[in-house]
Amino acid sequence: MKYVARRLASVVPTLLLVSWIIFWLMRVLPGDVATLILIGPDGQGQPTAQEVADLQEKLGLNQPLVVQWADWMLGMLKLDVGPSLWSGQPVFGELARRLPLTVELGIMTTVTSLMISIPMGIIAAVKRGTWMDYASRVFVLGGLSIPSFWVSVLIILALVTWFGWTPPLGYVPLTKDPVVNFQQLIWAALSLGYIQSALVARMMRSSLLEVMREDYIRTARAKGVRDRNVVIKHALRNSMLPVITVIGIGLANIIGGTVIIETLWNLPGVGRFMVDAINHRDYPVVQTLTFIFAVMFAVTNLVIDLAYGVLDPRIRLE
Repeated sequence: MKYVARRLASVVPTLLLVSWIIFWLMRVLPGDVATLILIGPDGQGQPTAQEVADLQEKLGLNQPLVVQWADWMLGMLKLDVGPSLWSGQPVFGELARRLPLTVELGIMTTVTSLMISIPMGIIAAVKRGTWMDYASRVFVLGGLSIPSFWVSVLIILALVTWFGWTPPLGYVPLTKDPVVNFQQLIWAALSLGYIQSALVARMMRSSLLEVMREDYIRTARAKGVRDRNVVIKHALRNSMLPVITVIGIGLANIIGGTVIIETLWNLPGVGRFMVDAINHRDYPVVQTLTFIFAVMFAVTNLVIDLAYGVLDPRIRLE
């Protein structure tokens, strides 16, 4: 409990610092949301300086930055940061509507990537130097070299050119039609999970090879333990610590990757919400979503640290 308390205590000041950095960066970016609103989506408006000043006062953008930051953080604690400056809809209401899609995409991406990467890493380590090892290296090299949005473009081109098939237009929730929902998300999940699976497979192979050289592994083999049991019961658990770290980093990459992937695949999730808000200089939406992403990063790192204590008693005792 002391270990958990120390980790939680370090998260709070980190998030406060991150919140101020996010808030400050949004204010130094070029462009003014009040001017963009008055110009309109068609770009034909010609607002005067007085009209811009009046709208800034109405939106509270003329207050000192410290006051604006304090109001925003108080709203975050209350889960009510007010309406979007562009659409006028409550930010958390719109977030609640879009979040299930992003969570489903993240879960599907994580599951598919782990189903591919863990077995591939184990086979590459056990069959070191064989064609399976070399094939996994090519797979990993491609995943580390190609960005996820380019993988998405290649998948779309392949589906359209070779099979004449495109994902259904318009998002269908899982509860309404699971088959169509799966068709819409699986390709996006594969393109985003390819990067994650490459990282995990590479680390799984390296970590398992290092553990397999330990003395206790040779002792187990000398005692007649089958290779399968040596790998699963002795080597696999001790090789998972660095792999868990990479999985956590990959989860963070998945969170950030949804911003591009949802835009490419026309998915109305949180990532697409972020892109639209950036284009409109919608301060409350951008800084709220960015802060939520930061919280998810912090929680992921905390879970990884706690998993270390579960897998390695030396860390827990220390």
